[in-house]
Amino acid sequence: MPLINIYLRQGTTPEHRRLVSEALHKSMVEVLKIPQDDQFHVFHEVPAENFVIQPVAFGIRRGERTMFIQFAFNQRTPEEKNELFRAVVANLRLYADVPEEDFLLVIQETARENWWAAGRVVNPETGYDERMTAVAQDVA
Repeated sequence: MPLINIYLRQGTTPEHRRLVSEALHKSMVEVLKIPQDDQFHVFHEVPAENFVIQPVAFGIRRGERTMFIQFAFNQRTPEEKNELFRAVVANLRLYADVPEEDFLLVIQETARENWWAAGRVVNPETGYDERMTAVAQDVA
Protein backbone atom coordinates (compact mmCIF):
# COMPACT_ATOMS: atom_id res chain seq x y z
CA MET A 1 0.00 0.00 0.00
CA PRO A 2 2.36 2.75 -1.12
CA LEU A 3 1.27 6.24 -0.20
CA ILE A 4 2.25 9.21 -2.33
CA ASN A 5 2.00 12.83 -1.20
CA ILE A 6 2.35 15.46 -3.91
CA TYR A 7 2.95 19.07 -2.83
CA LEU A 8 2.49 21.82 -5.41
CA ARG A 9 1.46 25.44 -5.72
CA GLN A 10 -2.23 26.26 -5.76
CA GLY A 11 -3.80 26.72 -9.15
CA THR A 12 -3.19 23.44 -10.93
CA THR A 13 -6.05 21.94 -12.88
CA PRO A 14 -7.80 18.69 -11.96
CA GLU A 15 -6.59 17.33 -15.31
CA HIS A 16 -2.95 18.14 -14.49
CA ARG A 17 -3.24 16.44 -11.10
CA ARG A 18 -4.89 13.41 -12.73
CA LEU A 19 -2.03 13.12 -15.23
CA VAL A 20 0.61 13.45 -12.51
CA SER A 21 -1.17 10.75 -10.52
CA GLU A 22 -1.37 8.51 -13.59
CA ALA A 23 2.35 8.93 -14.28
CA LEU A 24 3.33 8.13 -10.70
CA HIS A 25 1.00 5.13 -10.46
CA LYS A 26 2.20 3.69 -13.76
CA SER A 27 5.77 3.96 -12.49
CA MET A 28 4.92 2.14 -9.26
CA VAL A 29 3.02 -0.64 -11.06
CA GLU A 30 5.79 -1.18 -13.62
CA VAL A 31 8.78 -1.02 -11.28
CA LEU A 32 7.56 -2.10 -7.86
CA LYS A 33 4.94 -4.52 -9.22
CA ILE A 34 2.19 -3.15 -6.99
CA PRO A 35 -1.38 -4.23 -7.85
CA GLN A 36 -3.24 -1.91 -10.21
CA ASP A 37 -5.82 -1.06 -7.52
CA ASP A 38 -3.17 -0.12 -4.95
CA GLN A 39 -3.36 3.62 -5.55
CA PHE A 40 -3.27 6.14 -2.70
CA HIS A 41 -2.24 9.64 -3.82
CA VAL A 42 -2.86 12.83 -1.85
CA PHE A 43 -2.41 16.22 -3.50
CA HIS A 44 -1.57 19.17 -1.28
CA GLU A 45 -2.00 22.49 -3.05
CA VAL A 46 -0.06 25.15 -1.18
CA PRO A 47 -0.45 28.94 -1.49
CA ALA A 48 2.50 30.38 -3.42
CA GLU A 49 3.71 32.32 -0.38
CA ASN A 50 3.99 29.03 1.55
CA PHE A 51 5.87 27.21 -1.20
CA VAL A 52 9.38 28.54 -0.76
CA ILE A 53 12.18 27.32 -3.01
CA GLN A 54 15.08 29.09 -4.65
CA PRO A 55 14.65 29.70 -8.40
CA VAL A 56 18.04 28.02 -8.91
CA ALA A 57 19.16 25.26 -6.55
CA PHE A 58 22.29 23.15 -7.06
CA GLY A 59 22.69 24.89 -10.40
CA ILE A 60 19.26 23.72 -11.61
CA ARG A 61 16.59 26.25 -12.55
CA ARG A 62 13.21 25.46 -10.96
CA GLY A 63 9.96 26.56 -12.58
CA GLU A 64 6.71 27.81 -11.09
CA ARG A 65 5.24 24.31 -11.46
CA THR A 66 7.91 22.68 -9.28
CA MET A 67 6.47 20.03 -6.97
CA PHE A 68 7.67 17.82 -4.15
CA ILE A 69 6.78 14.14 -4.38
CA GLN A 70 7.02 11.98 -1.28
CA PHE A 71 6.75 8.20 -1.58
CA ALA A 72 6.11 6.04 1.49
CA PHE A 73 6.45 2.28 1.14
CA ASN A 74 8.30 -0.66 2.62
CA GLN A 75 11.98 -1.26 2.01
CA ARG A 76 13.22 -1.81 -1.53
CA THR A 77 16.65 -2.34 -2.99
CA PRO A 78 18.73 0.62 -4.20
CA GLU A 79 18.36 -0.78 -7.74
CA GLU A 80 14.55 -0.78 -7.46
CA LYS A 81 14.53 2.78 -6.16
CA ASN A 82 16.85 3.96 -8.96
CA GLU A 83 14.60 2.25 -11.51
CA LEU A 84 11.56 3.91 -9.91
CA PHE A 85 13.21 7.33 -10.14
CA ARG A 86 14.00 6.73 -13.83
CA ALA A 87 10.41 5.63 -14.51
CA VAL A 88 8.98 8.66 -12.70
CA VAL A 89 11.18 11.03 -14.72
CA ALA A 90 10.08 9.43 -18.00
CA ASN A 91 6.38 9.09 -17.10
CA LEU A 92 5.93 12.59 -15.64
CA ARG A 93 7.36 14.02 -18.84
CA LEU A 94 5.29 11.72 -21.06
CA TYR A 95 1.93 11.93 -19.27
CA ALA A 96 1.94 15.34 -17.56
CA ASP A 97 4.61 17.32 -19.50
CA VAL A 98 6.59 17.88 -16.30
CA PRO A 99 10.35 18.25 -16.87
CA GLU A 100 12.70 16.59 -14.40
CA GLU A 101 13.87 20.01 -13.19
CA ASP A 102 10.38 20.71 -11.84
CA PHE A 103 10.04 17.99 -9.24
CA LEU A 104 11.95 16.68 -6.28
CA LEU A 105 11.50 13.11 -5.06
CA VAL A 106 11.97 11.56 -1.66
CA ILE A 107 11.29 8.04 -0.43
CA GLN A 108 10.44 7.26 3.16
CA GLU A 109 10.76 3.56 3.83
CA THR A 110 8.90 1.85 6.63
CA ALA A 111 8.87 -1.70 7.92
CA ARG A 112 6.23 -3.95 6.35
CA GLU A 113 4.53 -4.49 9.69
CA ASN A 114 3.78 -0.75 9.91
CA TRP A 115 1.21 -0.94 7.09
CA TRP A 116 -2.36 -2.07 7.51
CA ALA A 117 -5.45 -1.83 5.31
CA ALA A 118 -8.73 -3.73 5.53
CA GLY A 119 -9.01 -6.36 2.82
CA ARG A 120 -5.27 -6.67 2.33
CA VAL A 121 -4.02 -10.24 2.38
CA VAL A 122 -0.37 -10.43 3.39
CA ASN A 123 1.76 -13.48 2.77
CA PRO A 124 3.51 -14.04 6.13
CA GLU A 125 6.63 -15.40 4.41
CA THR A 126 7.23 -12.34 2.23
CA GLY A 127 5.34 -9.58 4.03
CA TYR A 128 3.79 -8.50 0.71
CA ASP A 129 0.19 -8.54 -0.44
CA GLU A 130 -0.39 -12.01 -1.86
CA ARG A 131 -1.34 -10.46 -5.22
CA MET A 132 2.23 -9.21 -5.63
CA THR A 133 3.49 -12.52 -6.98
CA ALA A 134 6.45 -11.08 -8.90
CA VAL A 135 7.75 -9.34 -5.77
CA ALA A 136 7.02 -12.35 -3.58
CA GLN A 137 9.00 -14.62 -5.90
CA ASP A 138 11.95 -12.22 -5.93
CA VAL A 139 12.02 -12.10 -2.12
CA ALA A 140 11.65 -15.85 -1.57
